[in-house]
Amino acid sequence: MHVLVVEDDNQIARYVSKGLGEAGYTVERAETGEDALGLAALGQFDALVVDVTLPGKDGLWLIENLRGRGVATPVLVLSARSSVDDRVRGLKHGADDYMTKPFSFTELLARIEALLRRTGLQQGGASSSRSTTLALGDLRLDLLSRDCTRAGQTIDLQPREYGLLEYFMRNPGQVLTKTMILEHVWNYDFDPQTNVVDVLVSRLRSKIDRDFEPKVIHTLRGVGYAFYPEGKR
Repeated sequence: MHVLVVEDDNQIARYVSKGLGEAGYTVERAETGEDALGLAALGQFDALVVDVTLPGKDGLWLIENLRGRGVATPVLVLSARSSVDDRVRGLKHGADDYMTKPFSFTELLARIEALLRRTGLQQGGASSSRSTTLALGDLRLDLLSRDCTRAGQTIDLQPREYGLLEYFMRNPGQVLTKTMILEHVWNYDFDPQTNVVDVLVSRLRSKIDRDFEPKVIHTLRGVGYAFYPEGKR
């Protein structure tokens, strides 16, 4: 699952991003409403966590503009503004839920998961299945329960392994460099020469490729990795 955190407070943004990352989510951050609009307007995120008070255009401006463009991505407002009027205003501008600061991360995570479940149920039928499940070849990922199966066999994945596999499955046949994987799965800078990517890919391969055919994760030496759901041609 891909979440955009729109927050100008570095401490809060790091706290939320770290917690979501540890829970298996892929997180990006924007500090202004204008930057967030550019990122979220294409609808590539599964959920947004939005502060109201931002530099320049505020969070309500962002939500209203997204809804005006037909972007239905679930939005959770996270704001220090705690009055009933503030909460009502946020919901009327198109937010799906509203939390006030200070907050419990456990509750924040539960509310995001509830929004994602609600979105899947509201879409209904086949579209719901597509929105909450990734299926390529004989591999399936449930984006809500985070269950993984290959050829009908359940595979136990750790959060970063799950995040890497989701990244591969969202980008089949594309070359993903180590730097791209570092930025996407860890969501902060590492030395691109570090071997953490190689170690993670090796662990994932041992679970989804070792006992199955065809092999779906392939190394492109000196370049990166690519995922071929039907095996490399």
